[in-house]
Amino acid sequence: MRPMQDILSFENEISRLFQDLATRGQEGEAPSVWAPRVDIEEDRESYVVKAELPGMKLEDIKISIADNQLVIRGEKRREVESKDKTYHRVERVYGSFERAFTLTKAVASEKIEAIYRDGVLTVRVPKAEEAKAREIQIKIEK
Repeated sequence: MRPMQDILSFENEISRLFQDLATRGQEGEAPSVWAPRVDIEEDRESYVVKAELPGMKLEDIKISIADNQLVIRGEKRREVESKDKTYHRVERVYGSFERAFTLTKAVASEKIEAIYRDGVLTVRVPKAEEAKAREIQIKIEK
């Protein structure tokens, strides 16, 4: 049972709902702003953040970390429009975005790795040694 994690998950879902409502355009129109969807995993050794960034170029994505906050930002640029074309529907989303995630434990920022493949950015953030869970051996007193 992880009540705090359940509360944070619920809070994230509510935030996503309000963001979706605030950015939804008219039928057939793209939203006015966007934020890529992410999955965040945690294991004993690290955090792993996976962000969907389809159609983006590597040079348009930036990652930074400071004060245990991981920030992913970038810009998805729209292809040059031709004046002699008629667009019947524009649903793809373009523009700048920024996602920031507060990490709850100390991290080894010098060991962070990022891989971008098939439109998915995977950022592995190793935990600092002092932040890793460990078992404490109990001694018997004589």
